[in-house]
Amino acid sequence: MHSAAIQPLLDEEEEEDFTPSDDPNRPIPPTNGGGWTSAIFIIGVEIAERFAYYGVSSNLISYLTGPLGESTATAAANVNACSGVAALLPLIWAIVADSWLGRYRTIIVASLFYILGLGLLTISSVIPSNGQLKGGHKPCVQAFGADQFDSRDPEECKSKSSFFNWWYFGVCGGTVASILIVNYIQENINWTLGFGVPSVSMMFAFVIFLLGTRTYRHSVLEDKGPFVRISQVIVASMRRQQESYTLVAETATKIR
Repeated sequence: MHSAAIQPLLDEEEEEDFTPSDDPNRPIPPTNGGGWTSAIFIIGVEIAERFAYYGVSSNLISYLTGPLGESTATAAANVNACSGVAALLPLIWAIVADSWLGRYRTIIVASLFYILGLGLLTISSVIPSNGQLKGGHKPCVQAFGADQFDSRDPEECKSKSSFFNWWYFGVCGGTVASILIVNYIQENINWTLGFGVPSVSMMFAFVIFLLGTRTYRHSVLEDKGPFVRISQVIVASMRRQQESYTLVAETATKIR
């Protein structure tokens, strides 16, 4: 007996192509660009971004209750609101990245908002006011790093696994360094410098990301991202259900 042939999860024509940064419409072989050359830039971006994020978020409640003079309850509510918005925004940015801008452009736009937010927060330490930050890095940077390795190539598939290990190491390393260095500056020197260091770190991350532009692979932008497709399925299901109810009601009326 011959065993049944194993069918691939994707047909060859459905497999993901990669496109160069200077021409997003012209497919190129996955051996061009990408790989560790691009991944190193992306890991560097993540280290600097985590340094910036935890340099602010880990000590934000102390800033609100200290220099800004908020009560503990108010400060906790503001920090929770900021954390909640930061947790929900990746869902919105993921839709934008998958359906319209693509991961590369989304990271660029989100980085500019990120730097603006950190800059305003730094200014608030001189001219007291409330500030919030965070954006579209979360859903895009790690996925964009994975785009640099072709899963169809055995060697690159192994490299992709290594990339995630080093990426997570960078996340943890940036976080630890931020808590040790930035929190000390904030509590023992001044808040302006304490927020200024994360701002500079995020600008540094942005520059690192731009330096790798010509090396990146870009996945072909889908006409409809997964969230859009899921929404369409839900709407179609509700419409069919409503049509079924209408048909049943009409049938019952005719029988009577």
